[in-house]
Amino acid sequence: MIYAKQSLLAEGWAANVRLTVDAGTIVRIEKDAGPQTGDSCVDTLLPALGNLHSHAFQRAMAGMTEFRRAGRDSFWTWRDLMYRFMDRMTPDQIEAIAAQVYVEMLEAGFASVGEFHYVHHQQGGAPYENPAELSERIFAAAAQTGIGLTHLPVLYSYGGAVQADLIAGQRRFGNDVDSFVRLTEHAASALRALPPDARIGIAPHSLRATCPEDLARVVAAHGPGPIHIHIAEQPQEVRDIEAWLGARPVAWLLDNQPVDTRWCLIHATHMTPAETEAMARSSAVAGLCPVTEANLGDGPFNGPGYAAAGGRFGIGSDSNINVSLTEELRTLEYSQRLRDTSRNVMTAGQGSVGAFLYTTAARGGAQALNRDAGMIETGKLADLVAIDSQRPALCALSGDSLLDGFAFAAKDDVVTDVWAAGRHMVSGGRHVARDAVFSTYRAAIRDLLDS
Repeated sequence: MIYAKQSLLAEGWAANVRLTVDAGTIVRIEKDAGPQTGDSCVDTLLPALGNLHSHAFQRAMAGMTEFRRAGRDSFWTWRDLMYRFMDRMTPDQIEAIAAQVYVEMLEAGFASVGEFHYVHHQQGGAPYENPAELSERIFAAAAQTGIGLTHLPVLYSYGGAVQADLIAGQRRFGNDVDSFVRLTEHAASALRALPPDARIGIAPHSLRATCPEDLARVVAAHGPGPIHIHIAEQPQEVRDIEAWLGARPVAWLLDNQPVDTRWCLIHATHMTPAETEAMARSSAVAGLCPVTEANLGDGPFNGPGYAAAGGRFGIGSDSNINVSLTEELRTLEYSQRLRDTSRNVMTAGQGSVGAFLYTTAARGGAQALNRDAGMIETGKLADLVAIDSQRPALCALSGDSLLDGFAFAAKDDVVTDVWAAGRHMVSGGRHVARDAVFSTYRAAIRDLLDS
């Protein structure tokens, strides 16, 4: 049982709320209740967000790519460095890095993660005997940390548009459709060892890493689960796809695939107004990763047009250079303000920007991860986060203003407790396995840097 002095329920704010959770699901909500012996007692209870886009292994290179070289640095020069770093990683190191990232996500207030997993093979590109070897390392990290996992194996067949050959740094990713289907089947079988809220989807990496025929095959074979894809992240990508397929990436995808609620379009940074409105109408989720998008110089998302059209979005930490729920929310809004030289931009109308960002991202993230969560009501998964409204950044605020303070004034250390499908993984601001996970991570990083 969980008792909160106040809680943001599906219908709005309520005081003295007591939740009953059974088998990971909220089965009863009492208002104007009191705490009972044995309850977990918290200050302010919110629906927890899902982190809809993560490349866990990239956490290990945070801070290593911020040195300016001769010439102009870009996403593409960063990618070359990432490939060289990733190619040295062992399965044990990948598992240890993922576990550390998931601890950091939970402590930041995320209850679940969409792991966009594209490192499949051995160093040099030879397959493992078990094609899902590295997927199972992600599962082990999720099991150790208790995070809700939506696993998204990546189809990566080509090195660039027009079905270019894979380059050396991409060989650990590469699969044709048949080998990808086998990998996904093995991963789906192994996923049964995790709690029942774990999910699996697919992730065609991008239009440049597949081709129209292969994309059609994997989507048709997949069924009802989530489908995530990188789309229109970089201007060069947009130009390359338009020259090859005769349309910009978002427009081509919407015209050639059954884009609906199963889909999450990651970044979608460079869109025309018409593409923005069409994407919003599709009911797909825009997977926005503002901290990584800023770090890589991607550019800002077309937030005002998308919000005005009723578009759905969620947030992710992508490269995991800074795992922070509050930084993702405020960077999303600040990117809009800097572009438009205006304030309070990222909202569909009048009202609290923080509340709009938070509640929309909670619902969008749940949709993208295929989790029945995103709000506090009976029948939903108990993906919950508690914050301390008495901290200096929040103590003068109430109601939706608390979410403004959380998004724009607070740091993640206002998070006191997190439940993932009822699993109480963060208490008193600390993950229950923090020390053990960090010890293993530190040893893995030392070995990786010495290799």
